[in-house]
Amino acid sequence: MKKELISRLRKTFEEYVNEADGIEFWLARDLQVLLGYDKWENFLNVISKAKEACKNSGQDVKNHFPEVKKKVKKKVKIGSEAEREIDDFMLTRYACYLIAQNGDPRKEQIAFAQSYFAVQTRKQLKG
Repeated sequence: MKKELISRLRKTFEEYVNEADGIEFWLARDLQVLLGYDKWENFLNVISKAKEACKNSGQDVKNHFPEVKKKVKKKVKIGSEAEREIDDFMLTRYACYLIAQNGDPRKEQIAFAQSYFAVQTRKQLKG
């Protein structure tokens, strides 16, 4: 993988991190785009596999994959905007790591994310 791509992806992953109550998280809808998934339904399949791995490792899935609603604005035909809610997840670093491990390995973004989240998760556990 080219150095420029690695640098860009690292910066992008770090730009999308959020924090609440001292806990870092990514929103699944953002991660979907970062990992190169065009369709939410396809990404939900990866999330489902990651949740299963989380459960099988003895972790509480609700702690790593809490469901949230996200308000989005949508243009309507008459030229105004309306808000609607869509499903999303707040993903811990561990959840992102599991998603990367269960993603399509042919995608360069997945290959990078597997390494990125493995290294970052290890750093967090040591610190």
